[in-house]
Amino acid sequence: MSGKVIQEPGYVIHRRPWRETSLQVDVFTLNYGRVDLIARGASTSKSPLKAQLQSFQPLLLDWVGRGGLKTLTQVDVRHAPVLAQSQALFSGFYLNELLQRILPAADPYPLLFAAYLDAMAELAAAAELEPVLRRFERSLALALGYDFAWDLATDSCAPVQSGWFYGYHPQQGIVERPGADVRVKKLRGDALLALAANDYSEIEARRSAKRVMRALVDYLLQGRPLHSRQLFIQSGAVK
Repeated sequence: MSGKVIQEPGYVIHRRPWRETSLQVDVFTLNYGRVDLIARGASTSKSPLKAQLQSFQPLLLDWVGRGGLKTLTQVDVRHAPVLAQSQALFSGFYLNELLQRILPAADPYPLLFAAYLDAMAELAAAAELEPVLRRFERSLALALGYDFAWDLATDSCAPVQSGWFYGYHPQQGIVERPGADVRVKKLRGDALLALAANDYSEIEARRSAKRVMRALVDYLLQGRPLHSRQLFIQSGAVK
């Protein structure tokens, strides 16, 4: 990575105090992926950085440094629609936590960045939340090499049939004969075919997508919890 980066598009996905007056900020960027930045003096009353470095706010970022932690030198804020509804906010925090917990640092994912932009726009427009979350999870799976065909059973190499039931394994994808190590079972074939066509209109398709992507996310997290899930639980909603 270059020692100096100028006007890099990015979003804050997590921040926390660093020493007495600064912030350590995780950002997701177009060309550099997930980057850890130190915003020096950002916690002082005279610094505008604390207000600028907010989640869901599109930014243009300058930084310097060659190690794991870079030093933020400039922030330009760009306009963005506001996530006004609480469920949209919770969904945004969930997407941010996925990126912060799962993405390796300093690897570019431009297609995933584009998917994140689309998700933010849809959440701000008060779109139906579940399809937005599932589409982003699928984009994350693709970026990390865990994409699969919803309409093909990998163990038999046979197309999914609408009247049959199937399983899902994070390392295999859809399977026709799920073994004991396959935790997601009894996925209806017609729901899988709908998801292959990116169709979330039916309840069963949404349920199947949620079960599958929950299993994949848990596999990628390797036992680490997601704090954002508690927001959905406490609000009575289901992610």
